[in-house]
Amino acid sequence: MRRLRTASRGGADLPDFDELVRKLETAYLGFREPVVTAMTRQERNPFKVLIATLLSLRTRDEQTGPAAERLFLLADTPQRMAALDAGDIERAIFPVGFYRVKAQRVLEVCRELLARHEGQVPPDMDRLLALPGVGRKTANLVLTRGFDLPGICVDTHVHRISNRLGLVRTRNPEETEMALRELLPQRFWIPWNDLLVAFGQNLCKPLSPHCSCCPVAPLCARAGVDRSR
Repeated sequence: MRRLRTASRGGADLPDFDELVRKLETAYLGFREPVVTAMTRQERNPFKVLIATLLSLRTRDEQTGPAAERLFLLADTPQRMAALDAGDIERAIFPVGFYRVKAQRVLEVCRELLARHEGQVPPDMDRLLALPGVGRKTANLVLTRGFDLPGICVDTHVHRISNRLGLVRTRNPEETEMALRELLPQRFWIPWNDLLVAFGQNLCKPLSPHCSCCPVAPLCARAGVDRSR
């Protein structure tokens, strides 16, 4: 197995990224695709990516997907969405987590898009981060899956598994994103989120990951793993 060296990790050995990603992609074929990515297979729509990602926070994909579909049947543009009242949105997105708060947030975002961006989702990190409730995870997903622009979307799965693999030693998702930007070949930036989210949901669990049947186990440092299956 070929290894890479990187000064950013103090000269530590790292796996061959082509081999690592190839193994992740093979496993990914047997997993359910993350809901926002699945949406963009049918239509690349930055507004829908933005709203669906806001709905997905602290909510399982099994709830996010149907909720987003119901909401977009009511309104699929900022103009139409802003014309709804909060109760309409709440009923459409229930039972996603914090559905009342998210209904208000959706309205706030749509009004901001209309007031400051002519009803268009901006393809720019800083302007996305200025929208209500939008953090780097959401902004990166909009840029990558909504506009096909370079970015690395880091959620809890990506943060945990990137550290577990031994690629980075970081304390939070934002640090992980910045470290991966230096370390990961750019051709892998966009798919990295999909691969590790699906992997984290199915095999590389937070507690007691399935290391015995993991296809990337030979490439993994198992950093922080005390117990596995």
